[in-house]
Amino acid sequence: MLRRHGPKIVAFLGASVLVVVVAVIGKMWWDSRLPGTYSVMDYGHADYGGGPVSSPHVAHNGTGHEVSVADLRGPQAGAPDARFALTARAATIRLATGRAIEALTFNGSSPGPELRVKQGNLVEVTLRNENVDQGVTIHWHGVDVPNAEDGVAGITQNAVAPGQSYTYRFRAAQVGTFWYHSHQVSSSEVRRGLFGAFVIEPRGSAADTLDLAVIAHTFDGIPTLASRGENAFRLIVPNDTAGRQNVRAGTPVRLRLINSDSAEQRFTLAGAPFRVVAIDGADLNGPTPLDDATLAIGAGGRMDVAFTMPAGPVRLSLVGTTAAIGFSPYRAPPRGPEPPGPAFDPLTYGTPAPTRFGESSSFDRRFELTISRKPGFFNGDPGLQWAINGGIYPEVPMFVVEEGDLVEFTITNDTKAVHPMHLHGHHALVLSRDGVPSSGSPWWVDTLDLQPGERYVVALRADNPGVWMDHCHNLRHAADGLTMHVAYAGVTTPFRVGDASDNDPE
Repeated sequence: MLRRHGPKIVAFLGASVLVVVVAVIGKMWWDSRLPGTYSVMDYGHADYGGGPVSSPHVAHNGTGHEVSVADLRGPQAGAPDARFALTARAATIRLATGRAIEALTFNGSSPGPELRVKQGNLVEVTLRNENVDQGVTIHWHGVDVPNAEDGVAGITQNAVAPGQSYTYRFRAAQVGTFWYHSHQVSSSEVRRGLFGAFVIEPRGSAADTLDLAVIAHTFDGIPTLASRGENAFRLIVPNDTAGRQNVRAGTPVRLRLINSDSAEQRFTLAGAPFRVVAIDGADLNGPTPLDDATLAIGAGGRMDVAFTMPAGPVRLSLVGTTAAIGFSPYRAPPRGPEPPGPAFDPLTYGTPAPTRFGESSSFDRRFELTISRKPGFFNGDPGLQWAINGGIYPEVPMFVVEEGDLVEFTITNDTKAVHPMHLHGHHALVLSRDGVPSSGSPWWVDTLDLQPGERYVVALRADNPGVWMDHCHNLRHAADGLTMHVAYAGVTTPFRVGDASDNDPE
């Protein structure tokens, strides 16, 4: 009997197993699909970092005193010290080679207008959307603005639709190099040109210094450098030509290097010893002269370098391309390219200085953030997905803090890709990398470039209430799920994301 029916039993069992496997995979696929509209606070799980749960996390129990991010605004009264208007529109821009690019622009150009203000200024920026179909916002990258001014569609505001406008107001409390960009469908809109430089100068800054913001960006596969020319126009330098600035010998020069791409960019400066004087808008202590170091800047990051113009030419180059800007005394010939030198390491550069907290501090909360890849579904799409602490978005942690907490984060990259992790609304102090303590100047970051296998420990004071994005600034990675949030207990958002809401921050 068994011999006669054995093959049928085996086939039946095999078919049953197949049905079960298909059913399990089908359920995984179904469960991974995101609804048309949802609150980011309804997903994932709250992680309190070992700290007390003294205030309820309203996203998970719906009780307690709630504060809306919409109420966490900048000053609404008083005349602004600096007022700007930015209009988002589709436009054709032309590189110096003559190549035309169908771009998204602010005020008809990409990069958009460079915005410069003084520390302490009340800043007002009115964003108008002329014809960007998907909507637009402005995120002030690296500026620790009040949460409602952060410009993240579906988290801190609704995307600004064509024909609509939105006004941002905040006090420029910091000093340094920052940038602005859309945070609506940002993996597409930033790539296509919706970004610009934002500089906060100290009051009484020197007038005889050449102070130049330089933005690296890739347009349709063409690496470029953009800076302001002598006649206050925007100069875009593609990969087969070089820009030039005439600078009198002896002039102090500050170059504010901004990487608006989704991948790391490397810069070299040849012709003069220079110092790295700031990273991510925070000054370094005791920077020492460098001769030929290569400066690697992660996606979204910034680095300021300073030098005194010599009698001969100086060349700023984007490594791996011929995009460059030359600085020469009048009538001096330009300087040619040179091979890149050793890598600059912020962990050991500069001079130590006292900080408000450090490795030996007593932390209120400690969080682990581990990036990995695992097979599964993301919004119905199968494949190897980005995972945070083992979960595929939206099953990722939401780190919950209390205002005033001293917080430590251990961030580990267990993948073969580079991940520039960007936490909105805060700057963190780097404590160690791969177990080696920071030994140079205090190194404060808002965008930390994690190479494959790297592990960083950073710390911050939770002093800016809100619901804040924490995501990879390789914006394609973020769009594919490498994003999470840091929320202050008792704060919630009325805004929603999803296709039906017309809010898609990544």
